[in-house]
Amino acid sequence: MSCLDIEPARILLVEDDPNDVELIRLAFSDSNLIEQLDVAYDGEQALQYLLGREGQSPQSPLPRLLLLDLKLPKINGIRVLQTLRTHPRTQNMVVVVMTSSQEDRDLNACYELGVNSYIVKPLDFQQFTEVASQVGLYWMLLNRPPLPIRS
Repeated sequence: MSCLDIEPARILLVEDDPNDVELIRLAFSDSNLIEQLDVAYDGEQALQYLLGREGQSPQSPLPRLLLLDLKLPKINGIRVLQTLRTHPRTQNMVVVVMTSSQEDRDLNACYELGVNSYIVKPLDFQQFTEVASQVGLYWMLLNRPPLPIRS
């Protein structure tokens, strides 16, 4: 498997709130759509996971889906998205923003950078898990992602 291959049943969740991480884990555990949910707790970890540490190649294949929060420590989600969209390895990767931000400027910035979807996290526990489950269902089962670019 080359470093450009996509792992079809893997999701990378970039989220610093442990409660949201657990809710998303619960939502995905009820479905058999994913084999692995990897978590990065800040923007820097996410970029290292996807692009590798400076001078090193990435250690993991690309996930099929990246769930990205915007309010992250070290490097915010918009900056992460901007970096991913300018890198050949990740420029076509499926990125779904799941955030508490309802700010028009965040929404517009994400779409200008090529996000695939922008979802505001519901505050209600039941609604949150339902939304996360539906996101997983659509992007893992129904959506057909772009094929990796071979060089």
